[in-house]
Amino acid sequence: MKTLKIFLFVATALAAASCKVEDPFVDRVVSPVLLVFDNAVGDGGGFTTEPTVTSKATSTQATVSVRIFELDKTNILDYKKGIDSIPLTGLSLALTTRTGTKIADVTTDSKGRATITKTWAEFGLAAPKSGNTVSLTLTGKYKEQAFTKLARLQAN
Repeated sequence: MKTLKIFLFVATALAAASCKVEDPFVDRVVSPVLLVFDNAVGDGGGFTTEPTVTSKATSTQATVSVRIFELDKTNILDYKKGIDSIPLTGLSLALTTRTGTKIADVTTDSKGRATITKTWAEFGLAAPKSGNTVSLTLTGKYKEQAFTKLARLQAN
C-alpha cells in the first residue's frame, strides 16, 4: 500500500511538472525591425525599452525622428561579419499617444528615417515646460508582422 501511495505521488508530481505554463500577461514575439530614435537619451532605443526623445520646450514645434532597420542575421556566427542593419524604405508607421490620439502617419525615406514635426499642442502639451513628457506609441507592420515601440517625448 505504501508503494502504491509513493507511485501515485511521483506520477502526479511528474504530470504537473510536465505541463507547459503560458505567460498570463503578454505573448512575446521578437520584433521584425530595430527602431533607433534620434535625440534620445542613451542609445536611442536599440537597447532601451522605452526611449525618451528630447525636444526644446521653448520651440513652438517638437520633433520625433526614428531610423528603422531590418537585421540580417545571416552571418551571426561569423565574428568578422556579424549582423547587418539594413535601412527599411517605404515603411508606413502610425504615431499616437498612449491614450489613442493619432498624431501622424508617416513613411520612412530612402535611409530608413521617419521624422514627425508637430506643434507641442498637437503632441498634447499646450504649454510645455522643461521636464513635461508625452507617452507615445509607434506602430507598423513589416513582412506581415505587426510591431509596436513605446517612447516618450520630453520637453527640455
